[in-house]
Amino acid sequence: MGELVLPSALADRPFTVRQARASGLRYDQVRRAPLHSPTQAVRCLEEPGSLTARAAAFACGLPSDVAFSHVTAARLWKLPLPADLERDDADLDVIRDSAMERIRRRGCLGHRGLERRQLVELGGLRVVGLADTWVDLGEVVGRGLRLDDLVMAGDAVARRLEMQQLAEAVGAPLGVGLPAGSGIALLSAALAPRVRPRGKALLVRALPLVRSGSRSAMETRARLMFHRAGFPQPELNAPVRDAHGGWLLEGDFVWRRQRVVGEYQGSDHGSIKRRSADASRATTAEANDYQLLEIYAEDVFGGARRRACLRRFARALELDPSTLSIQ
Repeated sequence: MGELVLPSALADRPFTVRQARASGLRYDQVRRAPLHSPTQAVRCLEEPGSLTARAAAFACGLPSDVAFSHVTAARLWKLPLPADLERDDADLDVIRDSAMERIRRRGCLGHRGLERRQLVELGGLRVVGLADTWVDLGEVVGRGLRLDDLVMAGDAVARRLEMQQLAEAVGAPLGVGLPAGSGIALLSAALAPRVRPRGKALLVRALPLVRSGSRSAMETRARLMFHRAGFPQPELNAPVRDAHGGWLLEGDFVWRRQRVVGEYQGSDHGSIKRRSADASRATTAEANDYQLLEIYAEDVFGGARRRACLRRFARALELDPSTLSIQ
């Protein structure tokens, strides 16, 4: 048998066996060809190399009323998740209306209740919206999600929702303000109508800890470290200006009254060029009577480094360590 030549309409995307037959291919050609089968009755030339490609292949073989939800939606939205939930071979979460039968297919975890969730198109896929996806994460706490994981995901969702609001407000007529409600309010609105979602108690604990200002999961972890130690709440990713109102820098954590700035230094700060820029920022801050203190991952995850970091910030903020919970 010669090499199978796919019709151009099928060559660059996953397709069903039925679509292959409709395009003129015989069943034995499809069966014997060196094609990948990501899921039942679906074929493609190459094995899907990403979550998005795998979801697209599965969507090809699923009913048209199904959407991706829960952990799969969170990954498609690129929300921060524990490493155990980022496995490429994990089953895909799919959801449909409660009136329909739950999806039962190898490689999928079926859910119902799509009618109670916002649905959007993301990269050509039907996906549950951001706020509802955060609430759905509370239903999968049994897979290893903890309180701080929900807060980190909540920070990311709240920030993204507010960015969407700002984008929608661009070009609005004069006198029309930003859409009412912050990202946190939208999370609360998504949680409120869920009468008894699994994990609601943990979501209710997480929501008051969510802030929209953090720009990374590690910034959220650092913020929670200060919060639990009893530090005053800093401004997040806030501008710092000189005595004349001129721009100096933007700080990850800004205690304006005490003139202290905390900067989380992730792996993207490792290059010589970036370290040079960071040193220049620190000099600028000090020249304007601000202290700029750096924070590293090892300072956040416990032990002696964490205690030393908290004491260093306590001294800068002129806080009495005996009134703090430094662990």
